[in-house]
Amino acid sequence: MSWRSKAYGRGLLQRWRPPSPCISVGNIRWGGTGKTPVCHWLLNWASQSGMNCVVLTRGYRARPPALPFLVRPDSSAAEAGDEPLLLARANLDAHIVIDPKRIRSGNWAWQQWRPDLFLLDDGFQHLPVIRDINLALLLPQDLDRDWNRVVPGGPWREGAKALARADAFLIKLVGLDEVPTALRDLIATRLSPFDKPIFFFAPSPGGLTNLQTAEQVDRLPEKHGSSYMLVSGVANPALVDHTASTLLGAAPRRHDAFADHHAFSRREIEDIVRKAGSAGVGHVVCTAKDAVKIRELLGPDTPVQWWSMDMTVRFVPESEKSPCFVKWLEQRLKTARQYLSGNMNFNLTSRIPNQ
Repeated sequence: MSWRSKAYGRGLLQRWRPPSPCISVGNIRWGGTGKTPVCHWLLNWASQSGMNCVVLTRGYRARPPALPFLVRPDSSAAEAGDEPLLLARANLDAHIVIDPKRIRSGNWAWQQWRPDLFLLDDGFQHLPVIRDINLALLLPQDLDRDWNRVVPGGPWREGAKALARADAFLIKLVGLDEVPTALRDLIATRLSPFDKPIFFFAPSPGGLTNLQTAEQVDRLPEKHGSSYMLVSGVANPALVDHTASTLLGAAPRRHDAFADHHAFSRREIEDIVRKAGSAGVGHVVCTAKDAVKIRELLGPDTPVQWWSMDMTVRFVPESEKSPCFVKWLEQRLKTARQYLSGNMNFNLTSRIPNQ
């Protein structure tokens, strides 16, 4: 990865400059840092700001019928993948486009919609696309026990020097409203040398949605009992367990954890329902990412109630002296637009369309 980064940096390999500002949301490690919730937050913010937005995503484990592929709310999880489908259903005015060759999908999206903003999903290592804002998402353990531990010896995709490419670091906090002293010390040691802005965000439970009826509630209805079984197919099942326990006020009676992006089968869903019955619970709770796949497999006579946990993201201010993420973002986008308005003399059709 390091030689590719140097080659792109020296202009030895061609890159594509999107004709509108581009924000990359990525990380240094494999999975579990909150990229999809942050993308959702950015899409919601862009919509409220009156911006037409396109997300360029590889579509991990998606099997689209053609490429590029526009994910629609009624697309299947098999063809769209769980996270792109989740974004499409939660952001109806955005365009979620799947294609491993994101230069091709970017040019296609520009011809289709002339978006005001591009989001590059999981783009920290996708160097062929030039971005105006490069967000690197980190977990606290990335600054501690996992620091600079690259696969196969650790969870990182590339070494710590790669963090110099970031324009800002977004550190994910769980169950915290302020930054612990120990984390501040690690930040001073690990990240201060990069001299980049640092922001903190936390996942925030937003309630529950019934997969069978679309009913939205804050708590599990008592008519089916208050105990529940938890099902997850994510990179960090312990975090899901913590979130569910916090949202519902009690730990799950049982937690069946599957691999990240797991493709559930009808037989597995039937088995989960049997386990819920044996455990004496009337509710099964899952993540929103898993819900887009599970909903398609539920029959009309499923004897337990299935619920997805709706999650939002909130940015946690460290101190009054810390820059506000929104203000920083707006200023960076303003600078990007000014640059693009003075450099619009490139040919859209000649941009290495198949990478």
